Amino acid sequence: MASLTSVQMREVERLMTTELGIDLACMMEHAGRSLALLAKHLLDGDLPDRPIVVLAGRGNNGGSGLAAARHLLNWGAWVQVVCSYAPEAYEGAPARQLAILQAMGAPLAWAEEGWELPPADLLIDAVIGPGLRGDPRGKARDLIQLANSSVAPILSLEVPSGVDSDGGRCYTPHMTAAATLMLALPKQGLLLEPARSACGALYVADIGVPPGLYARLGLEVAPLFARDPILPLDVVDGTAVVRA
Repeated sequence: MASLTSVQMREVERLMTTELGIDLACMMEHAGRSLALLAKHLLDGDLPDRPIVVLAGRGNNGGSGLAAARHLLNWGAWVQVVCSYAPEAYEGAPARQLAILQAMGAPLAWAEEGWELPPADLLIDAVIGPGLRGDPRGKARDLIQLANSSVAPILSLEVPSGVDSDGGRCYTPHMTAAATLMLALPKQGLLLEPARSACGALYVADIGVPPGLYARLGLEVAPLFARDPILPLDVVDGTAVVRA
C-alpha cells in the first residue's frame, strides 16, 4: 500500500477542495465519523454511558476530533471534550465544529495548570496532526502530559501527538497510543521505528479521496475500501498491508 508524507497529504486536501469541490468541512465529517466508529469498535460496541475524553487542538486534526465527539455524544457515550485553547482561538472548519458542540451543550473544558483529566475508558488524541517538527510546546504539550498521566488507552487520529509522521521520530513529550487511525493512506513515518511502536494498532479510514487523484502525486493507488471504510493494517518490511 502506498504511503504519504505530510506535504503530500496537504496536496491531496488541496486537490480535493480546488478541483473536486469537496471542502475541508466535508473531509472533517468523514474523518470524525470514522474516528467515532473506531472508538466504538475499541469499546466492543458498548457506548451508552461509557466515559470518553476527547483532546482537541485548534487545527484540522482537532476539528475532526470535535466532530468525533459529537457523534459519540449522539450515540450515548459520556464525552468530555478538552480543548487546547479557548473558543476564540479556533478558526474555520474547526471553529464550526466547536460551535456545534457549544450549541448542543456538550461538556467542554480547557487544559489549565494543575488540572487533571477525569477517569475514562478511552482517550481520543486529536491534538497535533501530521507534520510536527520539534518538541510540542504550550497547551499541546500540556494536553500530552495530561494524557500520559492517565491509565486510559489512547486512540490517536492520524498520528500520536508528539510523533513525527514523516521521519519516524518521537519528540518529548509524545503520546503512546493503543491505536492510531490514519486518513486516506498510511503516513510514511509511522511505518518506521520508533514512531511505529508509539502508534499501537494501525488503521486507515476512507475520507472520500478518489483513487485517481493520487496519480497527480505520482502514486498508483487501487481502490482500497470496498470491504470496509476502516481497515486494520500490518507493517511488513516497512510497508503497510491490509490485515487479512
